[in-house]
Amino acid sequence: MKSIAIIPARVASTRLPRKMLREIAGKPLVGWVYEAVRLSPLLSDVIIATDSEEIQMVCRSHGWNARMTSSTHRSGTERVHEISNSIAGDVYVNVQGDEPLVRPEQIATLLDVMKDPAIQVGTVKTPCPREEIGNPNAVKVVTAPDGRALYFSRATIPFDRDKTEPRYFKHLGLYAYRKPALDFFVSQPESTLEKSERLEQLRFLANGIAIYVGETPYDSVGVDTEEDLQRAAKILGNR
Repeated sequence: MKSIAIIPARVASTRLPRKMLREIAGKPLVGWVYEAVRLSPLLSDVIIATDSEEIQMVCRSHGWNARMTSSTHRSGTERVHEISNSIAGDVYVNVQGDEPLVRPEQIATLLDVMKDPAIQVGTVKTPCPREEIGNPNAVKVVTAPDGRALYFSRATIPFDRDKTEPRYFKHLGLYAYRKPALDFFVSQPESTLEKSERLEQLRFLANGIAIYVGETPYDSVGVDTEEDLQRAAKILGNR
């Protein structure tokens, strides 16, 4: 299975301006992500997909593989799709550019999901830390017994009406797609749910495309705020 990892990276970010170029221990955030993904032996290639000349220049100076993509893309998935049009692969792995703590074990779990050729889209979940259950920046996911995603939300799902203390799972910013799924995604408009939650993956669910979810014990920190950046820096420093 030829698997290609693509890291969408743009300068324009609203909650944490220019976060892809924010430095942790002298290295920009996007570089931490790239080098972490490169540790996986299961990937044929790793590519940073950007619309920023500045990001491309930084990548070039460090020897990180980067490609320019269109500035008109509205999502990271569209940027992954553009790369898939020029590079052939069996599976395209989308690693969010703000996930500096991504691990080879998480990528292995994701690609294990995709061993079933019938699965078009895969992703990963981990037990949600108690302190993040109510955090809207930590996306939660609920799944069927076979691993199929039922819904993703920034809200606390499932709702614990009778105080039964259900297990909560946090969704991690890793996706795997087959080419037909990417082609379908870009052919469809944003769904109502996607607009409401600001979660791209809901476009698949709203159109009847199943997403299967692998479970990993390894948590991660998606960098969306200054607090997230400092938290990630502390963890990386301890490593």
